[in-house]
Amino acid sequence: MRTFFYLTIAAVSLVFAGCPGGDNKPQETVIRFWHFWSEPNQRDAIQKLVQEFEQSRNVRVELTELSWSDGKTKLLAAFNSGSPPDVIELGSDWVAQFSSAGVLLSLPLDSATLHRFDNRILGTGMWDGRLYALPWTVDTRVLYVNMNMLEKAGWKGAISTLSDLQQCAEALQDAGLVGFGTNGADAHRLYKKILPIMWTFGGEVLDSTGKPTINSPQNIQAFEYYAAMARTGKIETQRQLDAAFLQGTVGLWMSGSWLIDRIQATPSINVQALPMPGANGKPGTSFAGGEYLAVSASTGNTQRSRELVQFLTSADKALALCTSINEAGFPADKATMHNDALINKPMKKVFADQLLHARMTPVHPRWLDIEEVLENALVRVLLGEATAQQALTEAQDEVVRFTQSR
Repeated sequence: MRTFFYLTIAAVSLVFAGCPGGDNKPQETVIRFWHFWSEPNQRDAIQKLVQEFEQSRNVRVELTELSWSDGKTKLLAAFNSGSPPDVIELGSDWVAQFSSAGVLLSLPLDSATLHRFDNRILGTGMWDGRLYALPWTVDTRVLYVNMNMLEKAGWKGAISTLSDLQQCAEALQDAGLVGFGTNGADAHRLYKKILPIMWTFGGEVLDSTGKPTINSPQNIQAFEYYAAMARTGKIETQRQLDAAFLQGTVGLWMSGSWLIDRIQATPSINVQALPMPGANGKPGTSFAGGEYLAVSASTGNTQRSRELVQFLTSADKALALCTSINEAGFPADKATMHNDALINKPMKKVFADQLLHARMTPVHPRWLDIEEVLENALVRVLLGEATAQQALTEAQDEVVRFTQSR
């Protein structure tokens, strides 16, 4: 009986659809786009770009805002339920998990695409030689320095190496000030602080074959260095340390471009942005993160969804986004990454230059698990529960177990 009811309704619908005077306008295409730009100014910038796309095509883009606290969980639930959005924004360290799961549509990898993006950035969107996510925006981390505090401590030297940084932090501590801001247990943020030091000392998380190299001498040195720096200052979360730096109570702090506007709005502090200090005669390597756009493999609107991704990641549209939203960083497209409209802003040029010496996380489907192991190991060292060598040896064993069982 239920089947007959549905068939009857469908038949009636067809009769009315065919009647003279019915609405014969072509059906509007709807693309569902889930993104993470939810602040008022961010929302306005996204809507402006989307409206421009809609007006150029017979298409409507349905926007859904996600938060970084639970957005990934919602995306996984949508894919698992078989109702994912057509176009999705992914953080750079999530891409491999989604690409390797087969839930994303492969995107054209032509010579034009290869020319537009740096290999380091484009590679994050690839899996098994195919492109699944296009880079949209990129950003990095630099060293913020409270110059008033350095003056009180009598520090007049440069901070161009990790050794300089440690000596400066110790000078601040000797003057009764808080030297270095250290992230402690802070999921998905702590690894962004230790990776630059590991890389700068020459360490790697995985080698070129994907084999874990977590307990290398260079990484042990990085963990020991980070613990020593922590003793010169305070250990808090990213959010707490951002606030403390803006209050003028922390002298040295590695953070992102989202602080720039807040620093400019706080005239009581004199802040200088510096590139990541180096080691072994080489420039420092910082962490780079980015936003990527992908299309669901189950989309019913392949062409329009791909067009939306191409539209938003194009050089001029990505530039429009980044000039409207300071914390968006820089367009991933090389043509506008160092555009004057961006680098002429206070402190932004330091970030642009740092991007030349910055890296993204390794492309591995279980990166988020590796990240958690790495962070837990560092927390143990900071709490004095294990030496750097002990913590990293155990972390190495743990990562080997679950990567080999993949």
